Amino acid sequence: MAGPHDLQETSYLLPPNPEDWEKQGTPDFVYGEKDLIGKGIRWPRNAPSIPDTLPQSRFDCALCSAWRQRVELGLFRYRLEDLQTQILPGSVGFVAQLNIERGVQRRRPQNIQSVRQEFDPEQFNFNKIRPGEVLFRLQRESNGPAAPKQEDILVMINVSPLEWGHVLLVPEPAHGLPQRLLPGVLRAGLEAVLLSLHPGFRVGFNSLGGLASVNHLHLHGYYLAHPLPVESAPSTPLDPKGCIHLLQTLPAAGFLFYTSGPGPDLEALINRVCRATDYLSDHEIAHNLFVTRGAPPGQASSSSGLTGIRVILWARKSSFGIKESGAFNVALCELAGHLPVKTSQDFSSLTEAAAVALIQDCLLPQTQADEVQAALVALMAQEEL
Repeated sequence: MAGPHDLQETSYLLPPNPEDWEKQGTPDFVYGEKDLIGKGIRWPRNAPSIPDTLPQSRFDCALCSAWRQRVELGLFRYRLEDLQTQILPGSVGFVAQLNIERGVQRRRPQNIQSVRQEFDPEQFNFNKIRPGEVLFRLQRESNGPAAPKQEDILVMINVSPLEWGHVLLVPEPAHGLPQRLLPGVLRAGLEAVLLSLHPGFRVGFNSLGGLASVNHLHLHGYYLAHPLPVESAPSTPLDPKGCIHLLQTLPAAGFLFYTSGPGPDLEALINRVCRATDYLSDHEIAHNLFVTRGAPPGQASSSSGLTGIRVILWARKSSFGIKESGAFNVALCELAGHLPVKTSQDFSSLTEAAAVALIQDCLLPQTQADEVQAALVALMAQEEL
């Protein structure tokens, strides 16, 4: 466990004078295998709303202190207060939050026409952000000559935050990578979850057509002080070796990949997930992905037993353009059971049945879903050849 004194060697805070922000450069958050926390994380009985009131890792300290300073400096489009939150009555366990400001003030999505659309430097991208929005650079220590070299990843604020600590994980922006999942950024996202002591630090990815609003490769990361249905939902294996499982419970059926923590299993998971998302992109199928601590595949279990990392992948109908109808838009967090609601009226009247209907309307027709499942299972079988 780390405290603020552990951060004295590297400061992730901006100097007082804004004119000095660009001169300071981006500090490095250097970490290694020893910093990855695979086991022993549990939900406390009464989870507080603010993550820095729980035990913190060095990563949590760096992220929360730098994020809080950017709040005080006014670098966000709105000041995120404690969000009104309710667990919707019913069997699913939806966590609904009223976030009016995000619905009103978030950046308008770009004009996207294809899941495989190329990067356009003329559109908004992460080379155009203001000085001070970058918190630090994630820099992985080498784990030996045989280990894969992890590229550096910038951790920057999302100026229209969903929740406390909402950040973006972005590979070198100058490379101009389109919003298509790659192994390096997925590895960084998985390791960010393993770097945090908070059971509710999650990471996710929206493809183009899956409500990604910026066509420049990035993941989302944020804290949510509530368990979600996908952490412990039951699953059934789709292949003999258990490489891929099916989550069949509400709110949405999805493909589950699991690893108990760092090591060779993590690399195998990265390979499988990226092969699956490559297939979906190549076939113009939009998708969303969610990374959370959770239980092993199989029967439903208590969410207190967060023994590994779950990666859930949903194939879905493509949705291009601005979607204003509905109590919420359906992307990575909604599919996982976290519902940021746009208006007070919708927040007070939202039911589990209405939420499930809105989410399921975004999923593939059953015939196409079955075709995708068969194709992904065949892909996993090729791994053994």
